[in-house]
Amino acid sequence: MKLTSKSWPDGARIPARFAAGKPDPQSTVTFSDNVSPHLAWSDVPAGTKSFALICHDPDVPSRGDDVNQPGREVPADLPRVDFFHWVMVDLPSSLAEIAEGEFSRGFTARGKPGPATLHGARHGLNDYTGWFAGDAHMGGQYHGWDGPFPPFNDARLHHYVFTLYALDVARLPVEGSFTGAQVREALRGHVLAEASFSGTYTLNSRLA
Repeated sequence: MKLTSKSWPDGARIPARFAAGKPDPQSTVTFSDNVSPHLAWSDVPAGTKSFALICHDPDVPSRGDDVNQPGREVPADLPRVDFFHWVMVDLPSSLAEIAEGEFSRGFTARGKPGPATLHGARHGLNDYTGWFAGDAHMGGQYHGWDGPFPPFNDARLHHYVFTLYALDVARLPVEGSFTGAQVREALRGHVLAEASFSGTYTLNSRLA
């Protein structure tokens, strides 16, 4: 199976309009256009009944002590954890691509609705749900695509990995407002094939 995109070349820097955050000369960083990227897939195995899609960033700092602190930098060798940016299940087997901007155009305070979404699919929660938890203005359930917004002082370049899974079930056994970790667990035993596509992004002016 193969996964491609017209939005940027595989492994290249992600254009700012697909990110949730971008540089700003007045305030260091600000919200960006947050457009969901185009994705297309081919060479799907026989017996595929649905697809699941996960986008995660494996380069997120495991501790927040230095995150977005002026005059300091998050060390590149700090241990990292996964941050889920897009979790979607039950994409129909008849589908071969999703259009640019089809699932997101702009960053929505308190999160976009879900889990029901286009094509009869379901969106899980992305990890902005936890990031903004407790914030009176931004807290909420963040479903669907919300793009890169790495710390502006991170010494490590962030990678965003989109993985599409061809499944042997039409409906993945996850319910309610599910998370990326729950989807990864539910995928066990149902994956016929998978394919990945990636991009990089940074808000550290030293790395840009």
